[in-house]
Amino acid sequence: MPILRLATSADHSALAALFVEMQAHYQVPCPEPDAVLAGLAERPAGAELLLAEHEGDLLGFAAFAPIYPGPGLQPGFFLKELYVAASARGGGIGAALMRELARLALERGFQRIDFTAARDDQRLRRFYEELGAAVHPEKVFYRITGEALTRLGADAET
Repeated sequence: MPILRLATSADHSALAALFVEMQAHYQVPCPEPDAVLAGLAERPAGAELLLAEHEGDLLGFAAFAPIYPGPGLQPGFFLKELYVAASARGGGIGAALMRELARLALERGFQRIDFTAARDDQRLRRFYEELGAAVHPEKVFYRITGEALTRLGADAET
C-alpha cells in the first residue's frame, strides 16, 4: 500500500520527472526541466500536491487548492490534476489519492471536491463515477487563455 502525504520541497525533483511523464502522456508540450522545477518552487499560495509513494518511488499525485465560496457558501477543494505513473496504473493508486483527498477535505471542514474530466475519456469518467462523483450537466467549463487573456487584462487598464 502506498504512503500518502503532502509534498515538500524535497519532492520537487521526483515530481518534476512525473510532470514530464504526464505531459508526454497527454501529448502536450512540456517546459524545460529547470522551468518545471521553478514552477514547483514558485507555485501559488494554496496550491497543494498530495503524493502517493512506495519504497521511495513516486507513484502519483493529486494537485488541488481550496476554493470559496461554493454551494451554500461553503469551502471546497478544486482538484486540478490527478495523475498516476504509467508503471503504477491499475493498482488502486488513483482511488487511494481520491480517498485521502476526501479525508483532507473533511478534516479541514470543506464540503466538496470539484474537478473536470475530458468528455471523451470514458475510462476516466467511469473511474470518477465509481467513486461516487456525479456529473453536473448544468455547468459548462470555460477557460480564458492566450490572446483572449491578454485582451481582457488590457481592457482592465483602460
